[in-house]
Amino acid sequence: MKKIMTSAVFAASFVVSLSAMAAGNAESGKLLTEKYNCASCHGKDFNSPIDPSYPKLAGQHQDYLQHALVAYRRGNDGMNGRTNAIMSGQAKALTDKDIQDIAAYLHSLPGSLVLEK
Repeated sequence: MKKIMTSAVFAASFVVSLSAMAAGNAESGKLLTEKYNCASCHGKDFNSPIDPSYPKLAGQHQDYLQHALVAYRRGNDGMNGRTNAIMSGQAKALTDKDIQDIAAYLHSLPGSLVLEK
């Protein structure tokens, strides 16, 4: 019984630590977006990109942002990779933690995206 309880406590703490890690740190993400000059293409408020074909990032779903950055980092080297010369070059340098932090920051910003019915 003691072994089962120890395993259950370990599993619960593992799940909690994964959740905290997936959450990301918005303050670190802000610094990273400044470091990589993301606003130069996506706009200073991340709602007004310089080209209409570039996405608005502010307020976007965090898990979507993480998935997109991982896909750009992957490029043509793996399944579900995305190819874009600029974004692939930017994303190659990012660690998993960087991606989580950037996604947390962009998600925390007020967005102008709307759903049409």
